[in-house]
Amino acid sequence: MQVNDGFPFSIALSWKPDAQNSDTQQTVVFPKGNVIPSSKALTFYRASTFAVDVVNVDANDAQVEPKISTYTVGPFQSSNGEKAKLKVKARLNIHGIVSIESATMLEEEEVEVPVSATNEAQKEATKMDTDDTPNDPASGTDVNMQESKGATDTAEGAENGAPTSEEKSVPMDTDVKAEPSKKKVKKTNVPVSELVYGALGAADLNKAVEKEYEMALQDRVMEETKEKKNAVEAYVYDMRNKLYDKYSDFVTPEDKEGLIAKLQEVEDWLYEDGEDETKGVYIAKLEELKKIGDPIEVRFKEWEIRDSAISQLVYCINSFREAALSNDQKFEHIDISEKQKVINECSEAEAWLRAKKAQQDVLPKHANPVLLAADIKKKAETVDRLCKPIMTKPKPAPKPQTPPPTETQAPEPQTPEQQQSNGENSAGEPTGDQTAQEPAAEQMETDKPEGAADATS
Repeated sequence: MQVNDGFPFSIALSWKPDAQNSDTQQTVVFPKGNVIPSSKALTFYRASTFAVDVVNVDANDAQVEPKISTYTVGPFQSSNGEKAKLKVKARLNIHGIVSIESATMLEEEEVEVPVSATNEAQKEATKMDTDDTPNDPASGTDVNMQESKGATDTAEGAENGAPTSEEKSVPMDTDVKAEPSKKKVKKTNVPVSELVYGALGAADLNKAVEKEYEMALQDRVMEETKEKKNAVEAYVYDMRNKLYDKYSDFVTPEDKEGLIAKLQEVEDWLYEDGEDETKGVYIAKLEELKKIGDPIEVRFKEWEIRDSAISQLVYCINSFREAALSNDQKFEHIDISEKQKVINECSEAEAWLRAKKAQQDVLPKHANPVLLAADIKKKAETVDRLCKPIMTKPKPAPKPQTPPPTETQAPEPQTPEQQQSNGENSAGEPTGDQTAQEPAAEQMETDKPEGAADATS
């Protein structure tokens, strides 16, 4: 199931046909109940600029002016001097506004169609056959190329059952010429000017837009002012409740009573003289209250996170010191002087923490702290930055071991019998080394160049 919006009026377009006929023609373009949004296209034949009126057909029933707007289409000029064909597009948008959206002039012009792909392929094949035909070496003119080309074409034509070159009355070049020209529609956009009856002029419209911007700016300022006023009111209620609850030990009784009185004064001002103040006044009031309340809030937050920060620093100190004093093999490659630096840094940080903590422990909660969580975190970062590179230093890579050099033994002196037996082996069967060298000798003879072999023979 689909639901469409329908237009409750009937809208027509009216125009004068031409200069000779003064009777106005009218046609209903968007009848009552027409679906919105919608578009319609109308065709006009005109020689010069013309006007189209948007008319309300049901104007008598609604007691309103029948003519809504007028659209002037042009200027334009036809290329052939005759009346031009124009497509005019009317648009009914989603807001129920009817307008002439565009106008296009349509002209038919003759365009030469390029050579078809089939004839191009046939011409290219013929050219290739001609190039492949061997030229007569006795002649260097183009006549032979033309004759060869004709012979090739004739053979191919006879094979395919086509008439031979003698039967053709038109040269072959005629077959590959361009086809007859065709008509193509040329589209040209035509300017359209609008005149809406009862609409604001350009100057009045610009003034209205500026007024709208001013009103939007006022709304934004009023919204921001309201937010700042609510922030003052929320701070008054929140701080008063906390002074009687978790902030009670972090403020002296005198300061507590003075701040409560100040909060009450601001609350009364909000509902009396400060009801309609500017944003800057509310910002100043909030800063005045925070100047008294922020130190109390800081003392509470420092007390809340101090123990956690101290625990982290103590863990960092103990971890690096235990690693420096350890006899574990993974730390044995670190030099003793480097380990001593780690131990000294840990001892210094521990002494600093002990002194600051002793000062903080004697202070009451309502006094400003001397041991801040930010300082503790900074000290832990200092210890980690110095000790971590030392204790995480990697072990040096082991050096590659070189094998000991092997001593070459001198050959033992041979007896006369051994020398004689060696002589027999050389005269008789060849030894293993000689056997291995013979194929190499044969290979070397095979690799000799042919010229050298001929000279020997």
